[in-house]
Amino acid sequence: MIDHLSISVSNFARSKAFYEAALGAIGYCVLREFGSDVAGFGVPPKPDFWIRADQANISPVHVAFGVDSREHVDAFYAAAIAAGGRDNGAPGLRPHYHPDYYGAFVFDPDGHNIEAVCRRSSGSFGEMK
Repeated sequence: MIDHLSISVSNFARSKAFYEAALGAIGYCVLREFGSDVAGFGVPPKPDFWIRADQANISPVHVAFGVDSREHVDAFYAAAIAAGGRDNGAPGLRPHYHPDYYGAFVFDPDGHNIEAVCRRSSGSFGEMK
């Protein structure tokens, strides 16, 4: 079980602003900071996604955030693009992964592939197939 994840970013202020917007759309916020170069994001009370100023990871990473509705996927994508993210796959079904896999992908300012995914059917909120 993964407790938390940390990635390195090349421009802390730019990346922090990007993640505040993109992850804010799915209920995440900055919950903890250390100095001016480390920030932990999460859903209260615990941060589970961290960024820290350093050279960006040599190989970009892929991080997927699970959300409870397709509307959250859409909101994440719109917020991430508005905050300077680059498209890597607009919101939509990816049935080759799973029949109800609805996801969106963006590249963050350092080229990390950030995703929001909902595995619920298009039925009422909380209804699972």
